[in-house]
Amino acid sequence: MSMFSTLQPRTSTQIPEPPVAKFLFADARMAWLWLIIRVYVGYEWLTAGFEKLTGHSIAIGSFGEAAKGGPWVFSGHDGVAIQGFVAGALAQAGGPHPAVQGWYAAFLQHVVLPHAGIFAYTVTFGEVLIGLGLIFGALTGIAAFFGVFMNLNYLLAGTVSVNPVIGALALLLVLGWRIAGYYGIDRYLLPLLGTPWTGSLTRKQTRIATATTS
Repeated sequence: MSMFSTLQPRTSTQIPEPPVAKFLFADARMAWLWLIIRVYVGYEWLTAGFEKLTGHSIAIGSFGEAAKGGPWVFSGHDGVAIQGFVAGALAQAGGPHPAVQGWYAAFLQHVVLPHAGIFAYTVTFGEVLIGLGLIFGALTGIAAFFGVFMNLNYLLAGTVSVNPVIGALALLLVLGWRIAGYYGIDRYLLPLLGTPWTGSLTRKQTRIATATTS
């Protein structure tokens, strides 16, 4: 017990946030920058998810074109496309310098492949929801977090493409969650919901105003 009491500090020490970090990630004057980043990342996710959902592209430059392999869901052969994706990833798991690590290849082979249909719907609607959340600025930090998570899984599966770029941008959106959705739904939603450590900021302000007037 004496050892634990020695290790635990008697007072809490908080390192103040640098002014530059405050300006970038917590100052509403920078919300315009996060709006541009947010819409771009959301566009990438929405177009990818919509293509998997409908089998047609809505991306600029390829609008209306049919996607290779068709839709991932509601097609009568759900899971076929993701099985092909997994097969491509497993092919990169061999050799002296594999692009896909053995532990992740085992996850793909023993978890994803047997439940390919479920993962097809999860990936498709996950991408659509992430895209919509970022474009409209609704729960931006949460949407960006799940975007980073999906980017990480694509990278672990050996798919580079645009994933490093939008993954890095989404990580910055997670850090700037307080103002990233300022020009969006979060401007009204976050004060209503608050945070787990503050509660609803709207209700708190109402209680303060009531106490002041009384």
